[in-house]
Amino acid sequence: MIQTSNEELKEKEREEAFSHINKRAFFVVVSLLVSVIVFSGFLTYIVPQGRYLRDESGMLLDGTYTQGTTKGMSFWKILSAPVRVFASDDALTLIMISVFLLVMSGVFNLLDKTGGMRIIIGKTVRTFSHKKKAVVCIITLVFMMFGSFFGMFEELVTLLPLIIVFMLSMGFDSLTGLGVCMMAACFGFSSAITNPFSVGLVADLAGTHVFDGAWLRVVFFIIVYAAVCAFLLLHIRKITKDPTRSLTYENDQKKLLSLDLSVRETTPRDERVFKIFISFFIVQLTVLFLIASIRSISGLAIPILSVSFLLGGVIAGLCVCEKKTDVFKHMGKGAAAMLPAIVMIALASSVKLIMEESGILDTIMHGVIRALQGKNKFLCIILIYFLILFLQIFIGSSSAKIMLIMPIVLPIATSLGLSPTIIILTYCIADGFTDVILPTNPVLIIGLSMANVPYGKWVKWTWKFQILLFAFTVLLLMFAVQIGY
Repeated sequence: MIQTSNEELKEKEREEAFSHINKRAFFVVVSLLVSVIVFSGFLTYIVPQGRYLRDESGMLLDGTYTQGTTKGMSFWKILSAPVRVFASDDALTLIMISVFLLVMSGVFNLLDKTGGMRIIIGKTVRTFSHKKKAVVCIITLVFMMFGSFFGMFEELVTLLPLIIVFMLSMGFDSLTGLGVCMMAACFGFSSAITNPFSVGLVADLAGTHVFDGAWLRVVFFIIVYAAVCAFLLLHIRKITKDPTRSLTYENDQKKLLSLDLSVRETTPRDERVFKIFISFFIVQLTVLFLIASIRSISGLAIPILSVSFLLGGVIAGLCVCEKKTDVFKHMGKGAAAMLPAIVMIALASSVKLIMEESGILDTIMHGVIRALQGKNKFLCIILIYFLILFLQIFIGSSSAKIMLIMPIVLPIATSLGLSPTIIILTYCIADGFTDVILPTNPVLIIGLSMANVPYGKWVKWTWKFQILLFAFTVLLLMFAVQIGY
């Protein structure tokens, strides 16, 4: 009986380590998001309504802004926003993201329960045991390049659980895994070179070529990559000397205990499981590459990946599990464990809904855009930077922000003598970095939930690095203006 209790306790710890979202982290993030929602509702009582006319594509028409009266949103509308958001214009996107998260969580739970994660990571660690730091830098570069060249960020979250376990098995921690995967992809997205969702779209609107001014973006990418590697290697050196200095040390120990990566004789089943799941990941990487390469399907990345992961996971599970019902049981439990993340996504998306429904988003944007007019180049570029940073709190989509403000900002910038290339650089910088610091970004919430890392610990780990990068980007933009970039 005691043995049974110990096994149940160990299984419970295993579930908490890998499957379930940390309750404390959940309540902290929910509290932050609710505070932002309440603040957004408060703004509706002090900011007047306003509206820009838009063309068929959704772009603002210059000179069409009209201002109305101040009319606060009713209390029930503010409170019901997290539910009503699933009936808004963004409903389809939210549903696709939610399904994507549930499918991905279910598949990785299946991978864990069948021993696939232990087998894959164990073999990989033994292969690269003497090149740990080089592996960190190489993985970071790969994820940054996906973000910079192909505009991939959300899609790469599918690989986060495997990367985290890989880093743990190399002797590092969950934060290192988040750094080489989620942070690297995000920073690559922001230090974009040919990103079609930022560089490509703004270049199309401005009538320029994607490679115009690319030299400075390449230099910026190299500097950011070096900074991320330095940040991660310094962190690795610190936790290597004293593992208890890791902010996620206790939870990581639970994960390592459940992994059981001790060296043991390889069985025929291990070899079969390894081949099946490696084939699964090769297929998923191929799908990722096709999505990145074929522009016509890039907008369908999330549904395509959801279907690919679901079908691939079920097929791999049926090939591995002796009891076929276990496949759906493991996937169902994994999906159910991530349901709290859907709540957080709904809360994060509610902020934009409140701002749009109340009619104050256009008013706020109009006020900032007016502040740009008549200013010198240096001040103008900083104001554009802060405008995009502000909108980033409420609108996570890169293309949505571009269609919202660039038809207005580009003509103003041109009249001040600022080139489209510097506007592209400014937009990329402002649009990307904060994706891994703002609690209103669903991808950050998903990533931290999957890693079981509280938001507060993530901020504590990254805030100094974020401030350093922010200061550097301001200097970079000043330099770009000075040289007439």
